[in-house]
Amino acid sequence: MTSIIVVGSGVAGMTAALEAVDTHDVTLLTKADLAQSNTRYAQGGVAVVIDDLSDPGAPKLGDTVASHVTDTMVAGAGISDQDTVRILCAEGPEAIDELIARGVPFDRHDGELSHGLEAAHAYPRILHAGGDATGAAIAYALIDRIRASAVTIREQTTVVDLVVEGGACVGVRLFDGEVLSADVVILATGGAGQLFPYTTNPEVATADGLGMALRAGAVAADLEFYQFHPTSLDAPGNFLVSEAVRGEGAVLIDVQGRRFMLDVHPDADLAPRDVVARGIAQQMSLQPGVSVRLDATALGADFLARRFPNIDAACRAQGFDWGVVPIPVTPAAHYYMGGIRTDEWGRTSIPGLYAVGEVACNGLHGANRLASNSLLEGAVYGTRAIQALVDPPPAMPYDEQWQEPIELDLSEDPDAQDVSRTDLQQVMWDAAGLARNASDLELAAAELARWKSPEVTDAKSAEDANLLTVARAVVASALARRESRGGHYRTDFPLTDPDQARHSAIVAR
Repeated sequence: MTSIIVVGSGVAGMTAALEAVDTHDVTLLTKADLAQSNTRYAQGGVAVVIDDLSDPGAPKLGDTVASHVTDTMVAGAGISDQDTVRILCAEGPEAIDELIARGVPFDRHDGELSHGLEAAHAYPRILHAGGDATGAAIAYALIDRIRASAVTIREQTTVVDLVVEGGACVGVRLFDGEVLSADVVILATGGAGQLFPYTTNPEVATADGLGMALRAGAVAADLEFYQFHPTSLDAPGNFLVSEAVRGEGAVLIDVQGRRFMLDVHPDADLAPRDVVARGIAQQMSLQPGVSVRLDATALGADFLARRFPNIDAACRAQGFDWGVVPIPVTPAAHYYMGGIRTDEWGRTSIPGLYAVGEVACNGLHGANRLASNSLLEGAVYGTRAIQALVDPPPAMPYDEQWQEPIELDLSEDPDAQDVSRTDLQQVMWDAAGLARNASDLELAAAELARWKSPEVTDAKSAEDANLLTVARAVVASALARRESRGGHYRTDFPLTDPDQARHSAIVAR
């Protein structure tokens, strides 16, 4: 029986474990408890073509898989991989059926799945659970299934490196030196929000899988593309204020109460996330010291409390009665489009190593992820990785959309100072945040080179080592892309260059 180690407990990792457990020996590792993942904190919902799920006799919305594909491709700013997009949209309904079978209580109206509208979607195709608690509903349903299965669970277990022998991944190494061997390792470690001081991600999102994969020699892709959510609460913790709030009719206003996004994009408050985030940042620069506001007062306090109970509670905890007064919002690091380069089955450039979910980059999201595609990605591609193990498809060559990898030097001066996470985060926010330029990026690269990874003695030191590795890769990738596209905006190259409509790649040597 093939042995599999899954690292990470979000929707992608738990889906892969559940798909594999009946035919494989599966061990699931997570550095915290099972519930600590980006999945747990996701609010907005799951994008899927609802007509494919409805009763045949029910009224149709007019939505199609082709429309979902188009919206995803448009959001991806010209470099989403069409094959992986089609897979997501076409296989999405089946993945949702499986989540429902595993106990996810998606919201319903008159017995049918409810559906909402979010930015850059042509149709209301967003499923929710518990209003704004979709990620938590998915996480806890899958946790119940995992705990009831034959999956071996090891919580509070920190993986520090991949074990590669003969060019193949054969296991993982824990911070105490223990080595766990496996025929296959699946990385599902989530995102990298802790690269920045302002993020909607939980504290566990420290780029662990990506950092380990880079050190092991795996190819990574599109690391310059980071999505900053436009609307986090401008208060300690940067609580995410879901895009669905604007989908329901809330609007962004400046200090005079004017809807400034009307001057930025035809879709105004429902424009793609990178556009809205930069629009907010630009407006904040025009009114220094004063946040922009999200005005949801027209929706009414009762509706807001019922539709968005978690956001309502978070606002009230900070002293904001958002049913009466507009709330201050600000952009924050939210989602990584880049990651370990994989094919459409989750296979990486290292045999035996797979990656699924936010840690992976198969070209699906391009330069900017479409809202609410991430949870669906975890479910669809978590399943496909196990399908590839059961019935291995032929190797898929990367086409001309994928560049040859640039090389990253990860050598360190042993006498250098250990990296400071706080200082690293500030460097990344200033140089590789919403806007970048060559001068700032070069200074950031020099600053990052003056630090070294700490000796790994616990989870935090392992995280700091991964953040430093990935920060260097992000800055190198951002310097190499001399244009603006999606989540990557260069003030010195503000236009999009058609000749650079390809995925970047980077590998450590």
